[in-house]
Amino acid sequence: MTSQTAQPQTHAGSLPILGLLGAILSVQVGAAFAKSLFPTLGPEGTTMLRLAIGALMLAAVLRPWKVLPTRKGLPWLAAYGVTVCAMNMLFYAALARIPLGICVALEFTGPLFVAMLGSRRALDLVWVVFAVAGIVLLSPFADVSRGLDPVGVLLALAAGGCWGLYIILAQKAGAELGARTAAYGMAIAAVLALPFGFSAAAPHLANPHIMAGAVVVGLFSSALPFWLEMMVLARMPAKVYGMIVCLEPAGGALTGFLYLHEDLSVLQCVGIAAVIVAAFGSAVTARRPLPLPA
Repeated sequence: MTSQTAQPQTHAGSLPILGLLGAILSVQVGAAFAKSLFPTLGPEGTTMLRLAIGALMLAAVLRPWKVLPTRKGLPWLAAYGVTVCAMNMLFYAALARIPLGICVALEFTGPLFVAMLGSRRALDLVWVVFAVAGIVLLSPFADVSRGLDPVGVLLALAAGGCWGLYIILAQKAGAELGARTAAYGMAIAAVLALPFGFSAAAPHLANPHIMAGAVVVGLFSSALPFWLEMMVLARMPAKVYGMIVCLEPAGGALTGFLYLHEDLSVLQCVGIAAVIVAAFGSAVTARRPLPLPA
């Protein structure tokens, strides 16, 4: 989604809060729809279609051609697009192996550590401890009876690392392009994903049911949450935004349970809760909130 941050307001009404909750839920519903396409398209084909359709939707909304990148900003924009592609490819590859709630929680640790990077406050060590505890509880070794795929865990953590890098690059690339950065980045990511996913997706491009599902994924994962967040950012305090975004791992677990019938063990639920506590505590004390990923 967008890399913007909330404006410094003093209060938030119920409508912006509902809008942000809707954006968070939309991203998770999009991920659930994407996982349902994996048996046909595989994670690579699904990622490619999601990025391509998302890029078209964002282009229609933002009209990026009205503001062209400069030669100075082009390297940052290219790096941003590469990161968006890698983040989505890794996340969907992880999602094919582990439950949605665990995948989201592990990915969330990436930007969480970036937010606390370089901090000299002792309080931030508490949030680091919670985050590390969450990772340990969500690791394959915490509950061997569940047989959690270690490759999926590593892929989700790698996606989190890309999310952290995405935040840094979005700020650099967005300095001259603003919200249009997301449209450019998604287009670059879609082009980069073509070699990985086109062969898997090509036989199904004329299948209306598969393409309808891909459009739903693009809508719920990109266009709709982006639009909702755009509406919310100017009306919500930064801290409120940051605290609500911390509910994303819980939203992933709930969506995975309701739509994908993924049940989690008690230890895994505690691990997700630990990540949420770490993110919530960091958001309360941080200067800036964490943006949702593209």
